Amino acid sequence: MPPKIRGMTANFNSPQGAQKRFTLMLAGEDAYDADEEQAIGDRPLKGLPHERFLLGDLLPLAPVLLLGQTSQVVNPSEVIACLQPVHLHATRDHLILMGQNQIDLTEAESTELLKAALPFIEEDFQSNILYQDSRYWFIPAGPFASLDSYSVDQAHGRNIEWWMPRDSNVEGIAKQWRKLQNEIQMLWHIDPVNQAREQVGMPSINSVWISGIGKLHDVKAPGILQQVHSLYGSHPILAGLAKLLKLSYETEFHIQMAPGSFAWLDQPERIWPELSQALLNKELDEVLLIDFPKGKVRERVLTRKDLYKKSWAFWKKSDPRTWKEIIL
Repeated sequence: MPPKIRGMTANFNSPQGAQKRFTLMLAGEDAYDADEEQAIGDRPLKGLPHERFLLGDLLPLAPVLLLGQTSQVVNPSEVIACLQPVHLHATRDHLILMGQNQIDLTEAESTELLKAALPFIEEDFQSNILYQDSRYWFIPAGPFASLDSYSVDQAHGRNIEWWMPRDSNVEGIAKQWRKLQNEIQMLWHIDPVNQAREQVGMPSINSVWISGIGKLHDVKAPGILQQVHSLYGSHPILAGLAKLLKLSYETEFHIQMAPGSFAWLDQPERIWPELSQALLNKELDEVLLIDFPKGKVRERVLTRKDLYKKSWAFWKKSDPRTWKEIIL
């Protein structure tokens, strides 16, 4: 039998229950795959399922990421954009966006590339860069505030024609962005940073990506985050949400931290044996598992009795359920 699927029950809302509950979120994928992209015809749904779950449908990724990476005050009413130096891989008939974990861009390289592009960026955005590191550059969105965009996490590995920024309620903004993007591409084509990278077989940084446009006031965090005291996981979204919601935050998770906390972990299967034991030892009353089959939010509550397979042979000890069986 699968674990129970519950809504917001009395126990879910009780402070005592929350103290001995651990919430584990799994990353979600788009509800459709690359083969279906051409059939949809209009535009992809903005944001990965877990991004929409954590931030709401407006997906103000940029200000949340900025908040998590800097000590500076972020104006909650200011619309902010995230720029990322990327590599576009040319195939026979289209370009594919590579994920930033595939390009090994150093802090020094990122700084030099930004220095070269900065006059163009600040002129078109009509503002100064707020913060930069090797992967992210943040700037007030200015004239690009209405641009409809998609994160690198969502668009990487795919034909960029489907994921390029588009106009929303103001016409001509996407064209204005593509003009700036092309200018930066030409500038970086001859940049010493790329010449040095190509000499050692590294992918060139041949384009810049814009995404996450929004303001902190746009964040619609899920109710579950109002019932936890700590967030755990390495994704920078969590760092920003923790600051915004005044929760403690750590990148590393240990089982002792589980009661009353929320985690989004890179390899959640690794902690399942410890979570099972914590339930058996009554260190936890329940684990709330959140995942996104076919792009839809699914919340399931696991208790001690959900750890073992159901069997008609009641006189035999049931076999424990594996992680793969749990997440079906």
